[in-house]
Amino acid sequence: MIKQIRYFQAVVRCKSFTEAAEECFISQSAISQQIQALEQALGVQLIRREKRRFSLTPAGEYFYQRSLIFIADFEKLCMETARIANKTEAALSIGCLKGYSGPEFQLAVAEFSEKYPHVSVQILNGNHEELYEALRTGRADLVLNDQRRAFSDEYINCILAARECFIELSARNPLAALTGIEPEDLKSYCCILVASPGQQENEKNYYQEIVGIKGDIQFADSLEEARLLAAGGQGFVPVEGAANATGAAAALQRVRLIRNGKPMKKNYGAFWKVDNSNGYVESFSEILKTKFT
Repeated sequence: MIKQIRYFQAVVRCKSFTEAAEECFISQSAISQQIQALEQALGVQLIRREKRRFSLTPAGEYFYQRSLIFIADFEKLCMETARIANKTEAALSIGCLKGYSGPEFQLAVAEFSEKYPHVSVQILNGNHEELYEALRTGRADLVLNDQRRAFSDEYINCILAARECFIELSARNPLAALTGIEPEDLKSYCCILVASPGQQENEKNYYQEIVGIKGDIQFADSLEEARLLAAGGQGFVPVEGAANATGAAAALQRVRLIRNGKPMKKNYGAFWKVDNSNGYVESFSEILKTKFT
């Protein structure tokens, strides 16, 4: 019955018997027969067939929604059973910058988990130094980090992209109409940094000494909190990652940071220890590369 339920879900998801059959690598007549067999086993009609169209019955709609939960639990049960039987657990610990706003990391995690469902993925979030420390001590197998130090031969240093630097601030702020702004022109505004208490001094020094921020500094625990503060007109948020405003609230506007009239850029890379090669690290890095390209 598990296979029949999967066929039923495919038909509903694809909204087509033909497309569902292609997705499941069986004939259209076979998938139709399997769903009819499922209906007979349940003793209820799940699908109303109307010439070349179909719709779900109330029972079918209920069964579809609950079957999604059932199949997810079943797959989890199978993986846990296999793990107990093998007495081993494949795991990958990966870290990402706390203030990173691009979609690449999330997309890579989703694709990796789909490709390797038996691997337990653990996610760490932190500032630059926290991620470096997690990598150095072995708490993280791989991290997506910005480049702030010279490369070391102890690590694989895979540069993914050089991205322009941006700030987000209230769309009501007059600065929101600019296409680019120099850091020194922000001295009258508070800079809101995403940093844990132990990393606040490091982040403050970096943005003041390297980026060139001259105004007051305020801290937030998460990017969401920082964006809320910015939307409320309390300052601006330097954002990591993509040039577009994916994930930003409608009340915010993204403005490019420039220096001497040219866009400021920052390198982002995947980093892992040379002696920590288990196949999954390299596989995740390859997937991550595709998201950046």
